[in-house]
Amino acid sequence: MKFRFLVFILFLGCVTKKENKNTVFRYNEHKNIGSLDPAFAKDNADIWAIHQLFNGLVQMDENLNVQPCIAKSWSISPDALTYSFLLRDDVNFHKHVLFNKDSTRNVIASDFEYSFHRLKDKKVASSGSWVLNKVEHFKAINDSVFQIQLKQPFPAFLGLLTMKYCSVVPKEIVTHYGSDFRANPIGTGPFRFKRWEENIKLVFRKNVDYFEKDANGNPLPYLEAVAITFLPDKQSEFLQFAQGNLDFVSGLDASYKDEILTATGALRDTYVPDVNMIRGPYLNTEYLGFYMDTEANVVQSKLLRQAVNFGFDRKKMMTYLRNGIGIAANGGFIPKGLPGYNATIGYNYQPEKAKSLVAKYINETGNKTPEITLTTTSNYLSFCEYIQRELKKTGLNIKVDVVPASALKEAKANGKTDMFRASWVADYPDAENYLSLFYSKNFAPNGPNYTHFKNEQFDLWYEKAFIETNTLKREKLYSKMDSLVMQESPIIPMFYDEVVRFTRKNVNGLGINPINLLELKQVSKK
Repeated sequence: MKFRFLVFILFLGCVTKKENKNTVFRYNEHKNIGSLDPAFAKDNADIWAIHQLFNGLVQMDENLNVQPCIAKSWSISPDALTYSFLLRDDVNFHKHVLFNKDSTRNVIASDFEYSFHRLKDKKVASSGSWVLNKVEHFKAINDSVFQIQLKQPFPAFLGLLTMKYCSVVPKEIVTHYGSDFRANPIGTGPFRFKRWEENIKLVFRKNVDYFEKDANGNPLPYLEAVAITFLPDKQSEFLQFAQGNLDFVSGLDASYKDEILTATGALRDTYVPDVNMIRGPYLNTEYLGFYMDTEANVVQSKLLRQAVNFGFDRKKMMTYLRNGIGIAANGGFIPKGLPGYNATIGYNYQPEKAKSLVAKYINETGNKTPEITLTTTSNYLSFCEYIQRELKKTGLNIKVDVVPASALKEAKANGKTDMFRASWVADYPDAENYLSLFYSKNFAPNGPNYTHFKNEQFDLWYEKAFIETNTLKREKLYSKMDSLVMQESPIIPMFYDEVVRFTRKNVNGLGINPINLLELKQVSKK
């Protein structure tokens, strides 16, 4: 740890010698980065970095509206199956010696055809291949027009295309590097790759040929560089931010939440002169899940699953464990802010109801000491211990097992834990993305259905929603599906998260968005 900390300090010094520190945006990524290849943009840490380097056909604005990007316009056929994209003619890949002429070249429609084929290539084994599951075929009509044909109408398709998986990559560069493209990325984004010393530092430099401009016609980006460090400890990360060595930190960690925020969620006076707090809705549901294929009788019992849902006060939990940041999940699995959310279908705190459900289970089974093991990571231990204490009052014992994040991920994917802590962040802003976790054809490890929940009525409604083009009818279907899930209780929603960002006062233009994407192209520093 001391070595890592020393390298961190030396790295900051190295960057600021070459660049004025007011033109370098500095942040830390404690979770590390696995790949800079958009075909593997699965985790937030990777997505944030990849977003600075690559572009797709379309992009999402801060209000979750789909906007043009490399495609300057598009049309959709009357049957909602064919999407035709007209590309800009002024987008170039970052310079590389493998390109001819000026060591760069223009992006054309066949580049998207290659990039999409690569996503589907089993040899590549992209974690984003599922994005094209609803696509029948795609092709470059000419250099300027790229066309996609769907198998069936899918109203959320444009939102799906904003994901970093769908970024354009150059065939000649990918072919040259093969799997090493992960550490030698060439894209079209506002920043270009400069240097990556894994687990220590990552540097991007300004792309002086970037095609987007601001509202006044000024070229983007404003910053000269982005410097990313990899201190694994959130407390050390916050210390560096407090000392002015980092420009922002994201999220509210238990190690520093009481240091920076009051109990009501306001900035403490000490930080007001130097720090800004930005806060807004985040399409992330934090929850506990039951593995429904287990042989454990306690998990198979709907009585106990519902007892857990009734048995703890979510609002009290948010006040004391999150300083009021986040929204108590008394609705369904679909988070507040998305069409389909329904505040009336979830569970409120009813301790007596929880006690009666546990008592009924004991009477029916003769098991006088029901116990369920809840597997979590250390970051969420306080939440799990709170729920453990509350449920003990009902007669249900929750045993908390703390494991590393990698172990929990493997256990969830392969059904090795009866009850687990998890979260679901929207890949694209449509409630279907959340409900996909309960579709029987999406069983983990080949899909996101970690609970192995299966219900014929749910599956019928889920499939019907794909071909329902009426927005209001589709939203009602989403709410009905969410309500069914809550009745069966394969999950316990804890809270709907909020994006919380702390920045130094000299940082301008760093906003927030409900998918917590880090957008740096319009950020500047005084």
